[in-house]
Formats: sequence, structure tokens, C-alpha cells
Amino acid sequence: MASATKENYLKTIYLLQQKIGKVSLTDISKALEISPASTNSMIQKLKKLKLVEQEKYQPVKLTSQGESNATSIIRKHRLSEMYLTEIMGIGWESVHTIAEEMEHIDSTILFDRMDELLNCPKFDPHGSPIPDKEGKFAKTEFKLLSEMNSGDLVQLVGIEESSKELLQLLNLKNIKLGTKINILEITAFDKSLTVKINNKEAVMLSSRVCNSLRVKK
Repeated sequence: MASATKENYLKTIYLLQQKIGKVSLTDISKALEISPASTNSMIQKLKKLKLVEQEKYQPVKLTSQGESNATSIIRKHRLSEMYLTEIMGIGWESVHTIAEEMEHIDSTILFDRMDELLNCPKFDPHGSPIPDKEGKFAKTEFKLLSEMNSGDLVQLVGIEESSKELLQLLNLKNIKLGTKINILEITAFDKSLTVKINNKEAVMLSSRVCNSLRVKK
């Protein structure tokens, strides 16, 4: 089994567990865009390695070793994204694909040095927490922009769906982490929002965009 393939499965299962709780083979198959048969075959291999547990027709669950491996992969990915943006000056819309490759590098010294150079960041460029060496994440409190009310003043603290297309759209609207967003109006028909950015220009954000932005008051 290729190491990168195994790691992609472990990372995906971990993130799905955090998002939806119980994870089925179908959930994994959809997330990875891989056939159910191939997914089932890989899960059986991961079971033999004692990285996941699953009884017939029951959810897939990471073992303690599987979870440790998964958080290590996530740590490498998010540190890589932070290094690429902060040290190399690459835009936040372009770092995810590169980090997908870098997360599979097996070098403790490389990622420890990244961590030192970045002064041990707790969050990546998209506002997602970076696990420490023990796999512990910083606690985050946020709501989606779509859950807020007219008149609220909030600050962007993270991106729920950090696709390149979304991040490019946010760049065009001068929205980044830390941006203050004042909600002026919520359209009844489609729940799009008219907002003021950093007390300057007013822009309209679709409901899909608002469902992707993590904010706090």
C-alpha cells in the first residue's frame, strides 16, 4: 500500500469524524471520490494494520494509532501552508495543492524547523488549527456568517471551504482573515448578505459564500 494513499485515508477519516461524527464507507468514498469497492478494500488493509476499526455494516473509526498518524499528517499539511504563505509569500489561494504533496514527506526535522521559523503558529492561513506534536488542537469558537443577524459586526477567523475559487473571490472583495464585516442587510429570497468590509466598501455575498466563512463577534 502506498504511504500517501494510506495517509490520505487516515486524514480524511479523521476530518470526517470531527465534522459528522460517525463515518460510513460511503462518506469516505464520496470525500475521496473513489469507488465504494476500492474504499472497502483499503479499509480492510487499514484494519490489518490496526489503524482503523470497523464491524460489518458499522461506522469506520480510527484507532488511537490511526488518530495519531492522522493528526501528524494534518500538522504537516497546515504547517506547510503557513510556511508557504508567511515565508515564501505564496497567496493563500495557491498553497493547498502544494501542501497536499508536502504532507507526505517523512522528515521530523523539516517540520520541526518550519514550526520554529513560524514561531509555533496555532492556526494555518485559512484559520484552521494546527495540531501540536502531541496532536492537540487549539480550541476555536466561531459561527458561520450565514448564522449572523442584520446589524452584527463580526471578524473573519476562518474558512470552512478553502477552495481556490472561493479564496480568489475573497481576494477580489478584499476579504482576508481579520477582516471586519458589518452586516447591513439580509436578502429574504436567497439569504445573500449585503455587508460593509472594514468600514469601507459595501459588497454582496451569496449564501454559499456566507456558509463558508467562520466569524466571531
